[in-house]
Amino acid sequence: MKKLIVLIFVLLGCSPLVLLASGENEQRMTREEFRAKQQAFIAEKAGLTKSEAEKFFPLYFELQDEKKQLNDKAWKLMRQGRNENVSEEQYEEILEGVYNTRIASDELEKSYFEKFRKILSCKKIYEVQQAEMRFHRVWLKNMHGKGNPHKPHPRKPEDGK
Repeated sequence: MKKLIVLIFVLLGCSPLVLLASGENEQRMTREEFRAKQQAFIAEKAGLTKSEAEKFFPLYFELQDEKKQLNDKAWKLMRQGRNENVSEEQYEEILEGVYNTRIASDELEKSYFEKFRKILSCKKIYEVQQAEMRFHRVWLKNMHGKGNPHKPHPRKPEDGK
């Protein structure tokens, strides 16, 4: 379930305002503040030089913005299926559209991989991806665990057990 949440967040990109929990208080963080934290974390964990980071991150955030547009389109399509009067043909159109946006997102990532290769080695691109996943995992833990990595997450009992 945690992997699914991380995947969804990665696919959706960053929203203009995100919440980060710190202690007992939730504070709003602007998109720019979030991206600055994300950039610093990824650059450090992936071992990017200042020069590499200056060239890489404008492209990285450009990719995130384009992926967010695609994911917004997919979510909009999925919301259309909530209507009780949706026909089987309309569900087919919705799902085709969702799958097409996912394919477009993957193709977009592949095209940016080629751009990234002009700036970073494949090893560093891999390390960036690992750092990105760690960043989102830490961010989600902070949101759900109120900043305490040792605090267990409450679980819902399955099947009333």
